[in-house]
Amino acid sequence: MTVRTDPAVASELVRASPAQLFEPVTIGSLAVPNRIVMAPMTRAFAIGGVPHEEFASYYRRRAEGGVGLIVTQGTWIGHPLASNNPGVPNFFGAKALGGWKRIADEVHAAGGRIIPQLWHVGLFTSARERLTPGSAPNGPSGLSPDGARLAEPMGQPDIDEVIEAFASGAVAARELGFDGVELHGAHGYLLDQFFWSKTNRRRDRYGGDLVARTRFAVEIVEEVKRRAGREFPVSLRFSQWKGQDYEARLFESPAELERWLAPLVAAGVDVFHCSTRRYWAAEFEGSDLNLAGWTKKLTGMPTITVGAVGLDREFTRRGELAQPAWLGPLLDRLARGEFDLVALGRPLIANPAWPELVARGAFDELQAYDPDQLKTLT
Repeated sequence: MTVRTDPAVASELVRASPAQLFEPVTIGSLAVPNRIVMAPMTRAFAIGGVPHEEFASYYRRRAEGGVGLIVTQGTWIGHPLASNNPGVPNFFGAKALGGWKRIADEVHAAGGRIIPQLWHVGLFTSARERLTPGSAPNGPSGLSPDGARLAEPMGQPDIDEVIEAFASGAVAARELGFDGVELHGAHGYLLDQFFWSKTNRRRDRYGGDLVARTRFAVEIVEEVKRRAGREFPVSLRFSQWKGQDYEARLFESPAELERWLAPLVAAGVDVFHCSTRRYWAAEFEGSDLNLAGWTKKLTGMPTITVGAVGLDREFTRRGELAQPAWLGPLLDRLARGEFDLVALGRPLIANPAWPELVARGAFDELQAYDPDQLKTLT
């Protein structure tokens, strides 16, 4: 469906220059040709955990369309309790890694950059029958956000196994020719369960105050850097909101965010992917900076913003048609250096060549996002 835009908005679209979206940027040792990132989006089309040929075509089309950096959908690390969806691809095992090698090669042949997102869901599961003691995946304290006992707390051997699985995934990514990795530390999944006081009530070195609750992620980043190399870029995706609670907050002030970020920067994170549902929303009172803006201000590190970029509906209204939206406010924030890269999801489902269309000002050719587009990779 073609975008329907009134003349006044169309005029603003033309006047808002997208040139800054197409400036190069560096993430650690990685040169990215422009500021446009394909956001990770779960596409449950794998067969037996293996990404098939359609995955390669799916990602290649976005690289051909001008995306500077592709972050793959979340992929399961090689830990027996990592997953809860058999359609999501693995990032371990010869067959799955063979599929990912083909994907990386296709994206590179089209001139793009690509990193896999490594994922462990922990206690987060949509299968309610698994939410009973002894049957659910493990988590930091084995507790739901409301304090219900779902499983036993993770012991040190469990923690060590998960750290090893993340590091092994990063080593595999480097060996397959990927340009880095992203660790999924957002939305209430395992790393985030350690960050969040409602799900982490440990009394050892992995629990306690805001800084102590970063220890698990810090050790993962350190092991990834040790095994895959200090120069191999690492992105960390984090969020305030959780899949279980859109209003959840890890930090109530810039000072708390700064304390939380410091050990992760020291561990070696190269870019922070700051997940919000609305990129324009101010994170703290007294400033219009969003989460990515505050993260960059406090650390000086590159950041990725995300959240309803280029659409008139936030993702929580995922069952609705979403029309292309004015880019002016986004471009203004990018121009003043609030963040470094911009991640899009649904616009790139609807428009694989979104960057190319925006670069030449062909806004009237942008297609609306329709949830039916999720029914296929093609």
